[in-house]
Amino acid sequence: MRVGVGAVVSVAALLAVSVPAPTAASAGPAGVPAAVVPVPEPATLVTANPADHTPHARDGEVRAFAQVGGRVFVGGSFTQIRQTVSAPWVSRHYLFAYDRSTGALATAFLPVLDGAVNSLVAGPGGTLIVGGAFKNVNGVQRRNLVALDPSTGMIMGSWVGRSDGGTVRDLALHGNWLYVAGAFNWLNGTAHSGLGRLNATTGAIDPTFTIDTTVGRHGTSRYVWTIDVSPDGRTLVVGGNFRFVNGLPREQLALVNLAGTPSVLDWSTEKFAPPCVAPESFVHYVQDVRFGGDGRWFVVGTNGGLGWPAAYCDALVRFETASRGAGQLATWVNFTGNDTITSVEVADNVIYLGGHFRWLNNPNATDKPGNGAVDRLGIGAVTPATGMPVNWNPRRSGGSALPTGATSWGSSVPVLWRGSDGLYFGHNSDGMGNEYHGRLGVFPVSGGRDITPKNPPTAGSGNLYLGAGGAQLAKVPFSGTALGVARTVSQPNYTGAGATWRVDDRIYWSRLVPGTPTGSRIDISLFGGSTVGAPWEASGYNDWFKPAVLTGAFFLNGRLYYTRSGANGLYYRYFEIDGNYLGATEFALPTTGLSWSTVRGMAWVKGRIVYGGTDGTLRSVPFDPTSAPAAVVRGGEAVVIATGTPALTWSRPSMFFSVH
Repeated sequence: MRVGVGAVVSVAALLAVSVPAPTAASAGPAGVPAAVVPVPEPATLVTANPADHTPHARDGEVRAFAQVGGRVFVGGSFTQIRQTVSAPWVSRHYLFAYDRSTGALATAFLPVLDGAVNSLVAGPGGTLIVGGAFKNVNGVQRRNLVALDPSTGMIMGSWVGRSDGGTVRDLALHGNWLYVAGAFNWLNGTAHSGLGRLNATTGAIDPTFTIDTTVGRHGTSRYVWTIDVSPDGRTLVVGGNFRFVNGLPREQLALVNLAGTPSVLDWSTEKFAPPCVAPESFVHYVQDVRFGGDGRWFVVGTNGGLGWPAAYCDALVRFETASRGAGQLATWVNFTGNDTITSVEVADNVIYLGGHFRWLNNPNATDKPGNGAVDRLGIGAVTPATGMPVNWNPRRSGGSALPTGATSWGSSVPVLWRGSDGLYFGHNSDGMGNEYHGRLGVFPVSGGRDITPKNPPTAGSGNLYLGAGGAQLAKVPFSGTALGVARTVSQPNYTGAGATWRVDDRIYWSRLVPGTPTGSRIDISLFGGSTVGAPWEASGYNDWFKPAVLTGAFFLNGRLYYTRSGANGLYYRYFEIDGNYLGATEFALPTTGLSWSTVRGMAWVKGRIVYGGTDGTLRSVPFDPTSAPAAVVRGGEAVVIATGTPALTWSRPSMFFSVH
């Protein structure tokens, strides 16, 4: 994909997702716990309000961006551009530039290409490297790959890179290496099957890079659609229509070791082997790839339609770069419920995605919002730790701002790209953020906001709180191993309370609310240790969930852990604090020696689960979620903290821990 100041193409297709039947809890499909437990990190979101100064294009789509100095370069399949909504259209095919600060069109940069631009890279020495589906540039034969002067658009004659054997789909730059991906058989007159590496300064081929993709899916010609290089330059991720890389089975996705002589890494997944719906239309469904977390992980956006759970169709998935072996599974999967993801970008610990999807967190329905679905029209942002949406929702819509002749909705967002000043988007329609943005725009960093991860208290001592019936709340000093003297106070806001969990300066709690879809909902109250504040609904997107069934719960690192009535297990769902969205999939954790059906009330206290039971006794047990697939809790290690008394029995779900 894009590294440094380059860009990518992703030309999309559309369709659907299927899911298994809901579990007995009526809460969505059961999930396999992730072997990796990412910890949420501080992040910075761009603003959801696109800048007003960017120019407009029409016809086709914008597929690529690059910056050289103060100019932004735009490539794609468009044929006309204009400065403002009231300006006349000017014929400009496939490539143009504008001033990053003012949006003024560059009048001296006037290259003439006879085919679409798919990828752009700001090359060494102030060059602009262009890849695409063209034969001639400025009247000179330059098939599919060329270096231009970014001031004039003239060909840099000393740059010798060529793709005479087929289209260039994607470029990625790291240091002085330019990685080239596409549907070619030759680069610079040398046989290369879909992948190659050039000297970025000269365009000369690197003869040591001999990584070839072969055998297209479903009897079609093979090609590489998308690539990205890890920030340390040691790993290349490759996605496209292929089944083998250097003779090794690699269905649509592969990792290449770039340390020393390039070689195919021992990493593969079978989740892109089965067909999604209509393989004649969705020949390959890996649409875009992007490294994040300093290269520790990468994400893949897909299309394809029906096919889940056998395949990752119409989904965003995260994989771990350091994992090795066959049969790799995603750390998490975010299904759209019937719609394509065409582009991904990772910046400032946020994953952005674009396409023609309508929802995220939607594995429970096809072509409609199911339990858990969060409305995100064509563009969204998720957290790298869990893949859950965050509270950023500009929507790919022009509302009433679209001028006559504009396109309100299209199938694709071919590119999301983080430039120096914001997140650039290219699409095949004209609306974004309820404004007119013909085929392109940018969400500035200025005006964005920070996301700070929230968690329960990290202290090992404080107070345990327990609902004592009615509007009473007992406060019991807790040393980590022993209890102090309880004091019960009236809390008129804390009525109808069930399972409760502390996060930062507030409590989340199951509250009985007549007239709601399930008769209960997840509410929030501020709590500083004395008064439970007036409750408010965490999110209307959670109204499908019945928290009254929870018999105990606690939150930790983006997950809501819980027990529930009628079941004997410890479960979790993802829960994103930035937006308060509940994950659509329930995961069961491996444990031994503990009867979870008897648990009543839980809290996380410095690496241990402190829990009550139907016998009124308070216990604690070590908890390590990173132990999965081995047991994360071993009941034989549980210890008794206190037995119940007539005045204080630990048999209610409304228990939480706080240092206050």
